[in-house]
Amino acid sequence: MERIAYYAGSFDPVTNGHLDVIAAACRLCDRLVLAIGVHPGKAPIFSAEERAELLRAVAGPIAAEAGVALDVVTFDHLTVRAAREAGATLMIRGLRDATDFDYEMQLAGMNEAMDGGLQTVFLPASASVRHITATLVRQIASMGGDVSPFVPAAVLAQLQRKFAAR
Repeated sequence: MERIAYYAGSFDPVTNGHLDVIAAACRLCDRLVLAIGVHPGKAPIFSAEERAELLRAVAGPIAAEAGVALDVVTFDHLTVRAAREAGATLMIRGLRDATDFDYEMQLAGMNEAMDGGLQTVFLPASASVRHITATLVRQIASMGGDVSPFVPAAVLAQLQRKFAAR
């Protein structure tokens, strides 16, 4: 039976922290679904299509090297429902610190109550990327700061293009 893992997020932008979790997730599954949450009330830097393109570009080689099939999808409803629709049995969640853990434990409990067949797997971020958040990357990039230590080169180029246009 194929083990399908579902890793959902906004990925706005994709960071080295995301890639760290993706690499770890690839060791647990045969197929990894990267799911971009689309929320009408939010104004992301990148469109869902741009985020999907960037995810394929930077996560594709990681998955290929691990021998894992990679899907990139979008969803606009409950994550637990979207994961089930994708055939997932594993819900991947990255943890940076105790604050993440507390929130993610609550979320895992709610997800389990809605779908007991979906197992949440917490993957701790490596020490070298634990401090990276997409929110901070957006803020630094929007003020002209150097985010090259925090994002893959392809993402850096797109961030520079986006903020040069503003």
